[in-house]
Amino acid sequence: MLYLRKLRHILKSRFLFKILVLLVILLDIIFTKCYHFKSKYKESDTTFIGIVTDFEVKDNKLVIELKAKEKLMINYNYNNLIFDNLSYGDKLLIKGDINVPNSSTIFNTFDYKKYLYNKKIYYIVDAYSIDKIENNRNYLYTIKNILYERVDNLKSSSYIKTLLFGDNSLSNEVRDSYRVNGISHLFSISGMHINFIIGIIYSYLDRITYNKKIKYIICDVFLILYLIFAHSSSLFRCVIMNVLFSIDFIFKLDIKKVDIMLFTLIVCIIINPFIIYDIGFIYSYLISFFLIIYANKIKCKNKIVKIVYITIVSFLVSFPITVYNNYEVNILSIFINILMVPIVSGIILPLSIITLIFPIFDDILYFATDTLEKFSLAMVDINFMKIILCKSNIFLIIIYYIVIVIILNRYKYFYLFIILVIFHLMIPYFNGNLEITMLDVGQGDCFFISFPYNRGNILIDTGEDYDNYSKMKREIIPYIKSLGKRKIDYLVITHGDSDHIGGANDLINNFKVDHVILNKGEYSDLEKELINNLRKKGIYYTNNIEKINVHDDYLYFINNKVNDSENDSSNVIYFEYDKYKFLFMGDASFKVEDYLLEKYNINNISFLKVGHHGSSTSSSYDFIKSINPKVSLISVGENNFYGHPNKEVLDTLSNSKIYRTDIDGSIVIKINKNSCKIRICSP
Repeated sequence: MLYLRKLRHILKSRFLFKILVLLVILLDIIFTKCYHFKSKYKESDTTFIGIVTDFEVKDNKLVIELKAKEKLMINYNYNNLIFDNLSYGDKLLIKGDINVPNSSTIFNTFDYKKYLYNKKIYYIVDAYSIDKIENNRNYLYTIKNILYERVDNLKSSSYIKTLLFGDNSLSNEVRDSYRVNGISHLFSISGMHINFIIGIIYSYLDRITYNKKIKYIICDVFLILYLIFAHSSSLFRCVIMNVLFSIDFIFKLDIKKVDIMLFTLIVCIIINPFIIYDIGFIYSYLISFFLIIYANKIKCKNKIVKIVYITIVSFLVSFPITVYNNYEVNILSIFINILMVPIVSGIILPLSIITLIFPIFDDILYFATDTLEKFSLAMVDINFMKIILCKSNIFLIIIYYIVIVIILNRYKYFYLFIILVIFHLMIPYFNGNLEITMLDVGQGDCFFISFPYNRGNILIDTGEDYDNYSKMKREIIPYIKSLGKRKIDYLVITHGDSDHIGGANDLINNFKVDHVILNKGEYSDLEKELINNLRKKGIYYTNNIEKINVHDDYLYFINNKVNDSENDSSNVIYFEYDKYKFLFMGDASFKVEDYLLEKYNINNISFLKVGHHGSSTSSSYDFIKSINPKVSLISVGENNFYGHPNKEVLDTLSNSKIYRTDIDGSIVIKINKNSCKIRICSP
């Protein structure tokens, strides 16, 4: 009791307490950024023993989260026998190669290495053998296994696991649609779910006792056990907050709800310093914090008005974080949330609990979730209400929250928010740089050219298309959006090989493209597939062009010969900007290089996109000597099968500064009247 009185005294000193909260956050940031945690494993280790805490089949692989000396992520080629006999809590002996997770090599995109580091996972193991050495003996894991086995064969199992177990097993397409529509928070265990479940427990306990202290204690015990069972940052926040509210009630500390929320943050940080980087936690905490601050304005008997108010507050509070991470916001999400909150909380969540207990209701739940998915996927295609905003810095985020606080106190100042959003939309128009980015797409090509003051955007090639991962959707388009770009004026495909055209369909299906330029000669199968898609979408395309004009800046297509080889038919692009000269060679070989030397007087090239990934078939000594590049850009995959770039080619280019995507990651060149700066995104 003495400690509780001291705690109460601290919380009552509100100014000092707020200073303490800010100090804890600042120290946490310094600690997590400056102190580098060391793994208990060495890179030479090949044998690992641990407990299965989570697993799933992903991209034809078995992915296991293993609790060993520390948490490890295990990747293993799918094996039916192992997977069918695998359970949570099993003890495994794993042999494999230990690897450092990949960092992001494209600016402003998801960093998998940092994500795992914040979850205290420092290594990934590519396993070549897995042996079970002991079956699960943990009671909590036993319960988890029983529940999972109970729902595994249900058609609606993915929603039961997502809503009740915190295991987001929805398909990527559906998950993306919920994110774009701004309703993904409804499918993570949060305050809405906890309040519903506690409400059920309370109604049952009312039949047993009217003692509120007993009911609080029973609910807290349940929530703590639930937290152990279902790992979720938003659930973690809910449980800590509910326990603190219970302590306040039981011991009559009479602490304000806002102060309990702030103390919740301190407790969460102490338990897990990295939680401040968890997007789910940030969303959950900020929205709950603002709803508690402005709870007096939510007290309304009309449930519809209450839902509308909560939705608007949630939208405003989450807006800066959504923009910072996704670079776009769907204004329709306000209306979609008003419609979806009652449906998910009043129909789908209760049905999920009922179906878990009585699987006979599976068809009804499946019908409801299937209808919801179709609605969400249809809403994704409505683009006119989506706003793309460039990546914001910390100062702009602070200004957003200052304006949001002003609005929530005085609704009449809502115009300030609109002005701020318009200013944010206009930021790309103040950028006076020509920016050329060589995007790391592995063994392929992809270059993005952004002209000053948002006068035009050109994408040259799209990289490869992979069966289980779309680099275009997951990395290239987000990067383009992070610059505040809302369309591509010209998509140039140098030629029809898959490593240059592979991502084109994903691009035009998910981003606005005005014109497409193909290379001369016969169309490849991939080009024909793209053309069919372009016709369906009414996008103009051509393969007969000599130059394009971007506000009096001209890009010239200088390979006018039709060759037997697809590589030699590559579009070769030359343009000048200020005192700088650029040459993009596609996959053109010696034959095309000789043709260019005969027809044009090309010299003193500032930036050369090296032909054919630095292959021995391109970049002849005579050609390089003649054009004399100052900087050579090689787009090439790490440890690629072809051995690119060729050593002799590198020797030929040795008089220039060489940048390679396999070593340097993506490279951005920023040019204005006063300077030329090059920045790399090294792995």
